[in-house]
Amino acid sequence: MTNLQQFKCPSCGGSIEFDSNIQKMRCPYCDTEFDMASIREMEEELASEGSDELNWNLDTSNQWQDEEGNNMVVYVCQSCGGEIATDRTTVASSCPFCDNQVVMSGNLSGELRPDYVIPFKLNKAAAKEGLYNHFKGKRLLPKVFKSENHIDEVKGVYVPFWLFDAEVNGRVHYRGTRVRKWSNRDFDFIETSHFDILRGGSMAFDKVPVDGSTKMPEDLMESIEPYNYRDNQKFSSAFLAGFVANKYDIGAKESEGRANQRIRATTEQAFRNTVQGYATVTQTSSNLKLSNGQVKYALLPVWRLNTTWRGKQYVFAMNGQTGKFVGDLPLDKGALVRYFALFTGIISVLSFVAMWFIG
Repeated sequence: MTNLQQFKCPSCGGSIEFDSNIQKMRCPYCDTEFDMASIREMEEELASEGSDELNWNLDTSNQWQDEEGNNMVVYVCQSCGGEIATDRTTVASSCPFCDNQVVMSGNLSGELRPDYVIPFKLNKAAAKEGLYNHFKGKRLLPKVFKSENHIDEVKGVYVPFWLFDAEVNGRVHYRGTRVRKWSNRDFDFIETSHFDILRGGSMAFDKVPVDGSTKMPEDLMESIEPYNYRDNQKFSSAFLAGFVANKYDIGAKESEGRANQRIRATTEQAFRNTVQGYATVTQTSSNLKLSNGQVKYALLPVWRLNTTWRGKQYVFAMNGQTGKFVGDLPLDKGALVRYFALFTGIISVLSFVAMWFIG
């Protein structure tokens, strides 16, 4: 049986939620505030309570087919009794009838419980402001986009991430060249020298993040990095109240490949930066070995904004901790042609001026 968990205000009975501005739980009805230590005590008390046993003999012949119901779960709101239908990877949402914030605690019971959570530092207003700031300075953005672009949804989402720690010992081989040129009265000479170059050493990686949800595009999630992991908090489901949260549907084992790619790219680039003084450098081979590898499961804050303009949807994301904002924008092709024509004209004028002085 799946439990629907809500945190009630002891003062007025309203549904309380996490406030990113004060970093505490707050009741939006009576403004009472609660620190996280008190909420954890409340969670422990709730966990010790048994479940209700209210059984009815019902006709169960008409059921969902396996393929229909495997990914769906229905919950009952404890405030108004309304039903909430969602998929199995959603662990926090709001009631569509009374808008109370709820945490689907039954959906948190998977293979792993999150080790960490970084609480939201920025609210919905900051996310909307980030969208409009994202438009600024974009000369090739259609002028009507800002006024006509309709915001369909602004949603605070805790996205599941796998955080990889490891030490890397590596050796990378390169082939480099140096070129020397000189001339005499009769000939021009070019001498090319070839070198074998070896770089080796160790690097430590701390909390390399890999998105554990298929619901959030991987490139979008990587673009809003980095997070400041000094704000890590021990996981408590109270942080999820007021936001949407998903549990992972891509496991740690499946995420190892992406973690290895990121570690390899960073290591090879760090070694490459030490190879200086050559005309050309080509990597020929590399050998990396990981040790002391560890993986942790964390929920990281993301504001997701869905907008529509002229029938096309645009997705934007903002780091809920740092405010870094990313997202694709449409291109004003007419403006692009004008800028290209202007650029070509400037080059032509400069070329003419140069030829005038040379002549």
